[in-house]
Amino acid sequence: MKCPFCSQDNTRVVDSRPVEEDNSIRRRRVCDSCGKRFTTYEKIESIPVMVVKKDQSREKYDRNKILNGVILACRKRKVSVQQMNDLVDSVETEIFNHEEKEIPSTAIGAMVMDKLKNLDAVAYVRFASVYREFKDVNTFMDELSKLLGQK
Repeated sequence: MKCPFCSQDNTRVVDSRPVEEDNSIRRRRVCDSCGKRFTTYEKIESIPVMVVKKDQSREKYDRNKILNGVILACRKRKVSVQQMNDLVDSVETEIFNHEEKEIPSTAIGAMVMDKLKNLDAVAYVRFASVYREFKDVNTFMDELSKLLGQK
């Protein structure tokens, strides 16, 4: 880190503490050349992820949209809030592990469906009916048949 006073490269950290409000770290530094002290803040750089919708429009990734869909699918089911949050955490980890700046909404939906299938079959079918836009009872029955065939 260069000293803001004398521009020398030889500075050292004398104190380091987390800043709770914005998930950063505050570091007090001292320059070995001029002896002056200064403060720096470190913050994790995150890559903004854009979601590519079915109509090819793009919007910023929003965790709450996934969580709201999962909450609706799990409504009146014996699925705890912690289980729903864990599911969304797991999907979010997959999304960010792709290390791509854009991800199709269809890929996110498939991830959620895959995880819901293991969590609660009814919630899975509810989510699938919206995600896959079931047009009639036959499409719904086809999905149920697939689900029952896997068990």
